[in-house]
Amino acid sequence: MITHSSISEQYLAVADVAAKLLAEPAVAAAWDRPSALMHYTVSGLAGHLAGQINVVATALDGQDPDTPPICLLDYFLRARWLNADHEGEVHLAIRRSGADYAAKGPDALAAGITAVLDRLHKELPRQPQNRVVQFPWGPPSLLLDDLLINRMMELVVHIDDLAVSAGMETPALPTDATDTVIGILATLAARRHGAVAVLRALTRVERAPATITAF
Repeated sequence: MITHSSISEQYLAVADVAAKLLAEPAVAAAWDRPSALMHYTVSGLAGHLAGQINVVATALDGQDPDTPPICLLDYFLRARWLNADHEGEVHLAIRRSGADYAAKGPDALAAGITAVLDRLHKELPRQPQNRVVQFPWGPPSLLLDDLLINRMMELVVHIDDLAVSAGMETPALPTDATDTVIGILATLAARRHGAVAVLRALTRVERAPATITAF
């Protein structure tokens, strides 16, 4: 069973990898180019990656919500971005947020994220095990562990996007963290495509579907 401390440790370990990647000269050199992720420049993608660390610090600063938390799977399934048009307002707002984070430039972005991460290394291990939090944009509420898994998934996926965009090898990630992320992605993929499709993709190449993307 995954414990509270292990989720915090997993998140922090992945965030450390992201912060190191953001400080790479290759990212700064590619700053104004299109990224490997459709609709994003490298700078916008870097800002989006950084946002997955900043948002945790903001959630810790927020007041404890007065509504009970929902489970992480329900949170994902309710997410407005999940099936939204990539040219629609939801994704435009997400891209604007990444661009805003990146507006200060690569060096300042990397330095700012290092400072935020130093704070999270001190504060996350001290959080109550069953703390309930919200994202800055409001309800629903989540257990802190579930919020960390949610953001860790974003970090893991976009670390790969940013490394590829900068012409780098994707950094190694902690196995326990990727196990956690793959678990939630596999569950989401099964909800989208059906369990049989996911099982075949993982075990039967001759019957595997063309895709089992989680979103």
